[in-house]
Amino acid sequence: MKHYLKNLEETVRKCWNQKALCDYNGDSFTYSELAAHVEQFRLFLEAAGIGKGEKIAICARNSARWGMAFWGINVNERVAVPLLADFHPDNVTTLTNHSDSVLLFVDDDIWAKLTPDDTTTIRAAINVKDGSMLWHRDDVVAQAWQGRKAAFDALYPSGMMPGQVEYPDDNLDDLAIINYTSGTTGNPKGVMLTYGAMTDTDNFANTHFPNHPGETVVSMLPMAHMYGLAIEFIHPNVDGVTVYFLGKTPSPTTLLKAMSEVKPYMVVTVPLVMEKIYANSIKPALEKRKKLFIIPLLKTLVYRAACRTILKVFGGHVRCFIMGGAALNPEAERCFKKMHLPFTVGYGMTEACPLLGYEWWTDFAPGSCGKPVHELRIDSDDPQRIPGEIQARGANLTIGYYKNEEATAAAFTDDGWFRTGDLGIIDKKGNIFIRGRIKSMFLSSSGQNIYPEEVEAVLANCRNVDECIVVDRGGKIVALVYTDLPKNLDPEAKAAIPGAIRDEANKSLPNYSKIAKVEMLDTPFEKTPKMSIKRFLYH
Repeated sequence: MKHYLKNLEETVRKCWNQKALCDYNGDSFTYSELAAHVEQFRLFLEAAGIGKGEKIAICARNSARWGMAFWGINVNERVAVPLLADFHPDNVTTLTNHSDSVLLFVDDDIWAKLTPDDTTTIRAAINVKDGSMLWHRDDVVAQAWQGRKAAFDALYPSGMMPGQVEYPDDNLDDLAIINYTSGTTGNPKGVMLTYGAMTDTDNFANTHFPNHPGETVVSMLPMAHMYGLAIEFIHPNVDGVTVYFLGKTPSPTTLLKAMSEVKPYMVVTVPLVMEKIYANSIKPALEKRKKLFIIPLLKTLVYRAACRTILKVFGGHVRCFIMGGAALNPEAERCFKKMHLPFTVGYGMTEACPLLGYEWWTDFAPGSCGKPVHELRIDSDDPQRIPGEIQARGANLTIGYYKNEEATAAAFTDDGWFRTGDLGIIDKKGNIFIRGRIKSMFLSSSGQNIYPEEVEAVLANCRNVDECIVVDRGGKIVALVYTDLPKNLDPEAKAAIPGAIRDEANKSLPNYSKIAKVEMLDTPFEKTPKMSIKRFLYH
């Protein structure tokens, strides 16, 4: 198993003058500049007395400089603690303290909302945007940071050369990242991931969706989550792919403009993005040509033309759209299959760095989330028919939760398998099918298991449903629905929509999971950075 930092070392040497990290329409850094930054960072850490294994937090919006900060920490064998820029200031303080971080790399506007005296562990705060020191309580750290470039120039008077780049690979069991799964102030869960786990993910990625030096990718997922960090950033960048960052969540127009200009080789996204593209662009275009569908050949040609259009919109070089974080709407999935759009839906979580299930698009089974990345079992007497908890084992899995022995013990079975908390089945070919979360499953009055996600999949295809979840209210299934209705809609017509949605959905649902009531929301659901609905807010 080849260490991902050795891949980065080789790439830096070979692609010395190639762009490594770029902000779309902004800053850019070559691999040689990345190498110099990593070395300056090493000299700073040594002068500041910040030893191997100490923790350094990053709380900033996606940017090329975020990536540079991460590599400075990670290559030099300090533990990176990525924190979401959208966390509440109190949460940022809590998690910085809980992780024992000694430094905080942060956007200046985020720092302005924090109270330095509440940060009990950090010795200094550094502005990600320009490298300026925002605050310090330790003069040694401040002096070391200010002197890092002079120390580099003294050590490399003629500049650093490719042959002088050398990165460690004897640290597979060492802690590399602490990734917090939420911003909670109570009993935080910091997922501990080793260099070995990250190496395993990179090796799997190179085997199953390889990339090549000189290719490009657009990073639009939060870098503080393992999905974006591992798949959009680390895996491509260590192999010579130029990573372009969009920063804050882009508008659809900005996103597609960036895609058409950058021409990425893959698009890593969440199903919601592709579902919106389907609902707003693909579906209306196909319906206009529906009369042609009576002739099979013309129908095929229409679908193929739609696929070519989508690929062109995304720059024309996309080999695969990789989706994760939630299930894909079945109607959109069926259409994408008919179009022969190169897409796949994976399965993962932070604790798996982040991959648990994946299959290349040509072999992807509709409705599934791929095949096991490593060992996977279903805790059920009949794994092919009766859902049970999905449990996993492999080199990519977490070693536990930082300073949370109770959560760590609860996360593993007695024989060492990781409990995902997801319910699923696995077919004869090894395809994984998610049936829901153990915590979200509820029982009908007849004792039948109800999986909300299955009901929601039906609801999602109903007219006037943009987003939805179902909840258990006193033994009855209630659907919460948001739709962007016209403001001038007739009140009588608006009042009839909930009943119409309920009746349409119930036609496709078994008796035990029929919807009793539909409640309309005035605003979209609150979501996580992975664009999953925060269910706990609506029960």
